This record gives sequence, structure tokens and C-alpha cells, in this order.
Amino acid sequence: MQTKRWAWEDMPPGSVIPLASRAVTAEEIIEFAAEFDPQPFHLDEAAGKASILGGLAASGWHTCSMLMRMMCDAFLLDSTSQGAPGVDHVNWRKPVLAGDTLNGAVTVLDRRRSKSRPEIGLVTCVAEMRNQRGETVIDLKNTGMFLLRNPEAA
Repeated sequence: MQTKRWAWEDMPPGSVIPLASRAVTAEEIIEFAAEFDPQPFHLDEAAGKASILGGLAASGWHTCSMLMRMMCDAFLLDSTSQGAPGVDHVNWRKPVLAGDTLNGAVTVLDRRRSKSRPEIGLVTCVAEMRNQRGETVIDLKNTGMFLLRNPEAA
């Protein structure tokens, strides 16, 4: 196994992994929406302002995608990640608007070894992303699968 910074052993409960800031542009909101969620409030500033969202708003699925990218950059791309069996919940708390700057963190809630595949550990996390006002825009809970660095010693 290629040496990775993050393996199952490196993520004990209570660990917090910060996510870098990310600015959201109108162009990316429109580009994502045109391809995947072409509702008017994701494509047009006036339609967004006329909606309950209050402006040109990113699709919730775009918000999930931005959070995923931030997690990849923070730790997943330098980890032993083997994917995830699913997502327990996703809550879109506030709209993400053009011009917002997002940041956040991933907190490890629990971890355990797989009974059927002892070289794999399961890590349950909550990821939270906030806007520049400190308002939570999304929270997500899921369990990821990570190879153990040294399965025999764990």
C-alpha cells in the first residue's frame, strides 16, 4: 500500500478535520444547474431573488458536491479510503448563494473494525459546512471505509 497520511488508525472519535475555504461563483452555480438541476432559481438571479432562497442559489446537490470536493482536498485524496456504503442524512440548512465563501469541518463520531473484512475500518463522521456569516448551510453524516495501516497490530 502506498503510504497515505490518513488511515483508519488516524481517525479516532473526537478528531476534527478542518476544511479549507471555498468561494462560490454565479458562473459555477449556473453551470452545475444547467447540467443537473435546471430549476429557475439556480439559473437566473431574478428568479432566485423572487424565490424563498433570496438570490441565485446553488442546487443542494451542487452544495453536496462542493462539500465532497472540500473533504477530498482536506483528507480523502491522501487517505486509504475505500468509499462509503451510503449517507445517513443530508440536511440543507441555508441556501448557498453566489458570492458566499464556505468553510467547515469533519468530526469523527465513531469507528470500528469490519467484522467481515478485518483489513477495513469503518469511520462515522459528521461534515458541516458554513458560510461567511458562520451559518451552517449543510450537514451530512456518513460512514466511510478505510484500510488499516497495520491490520495485524490493531
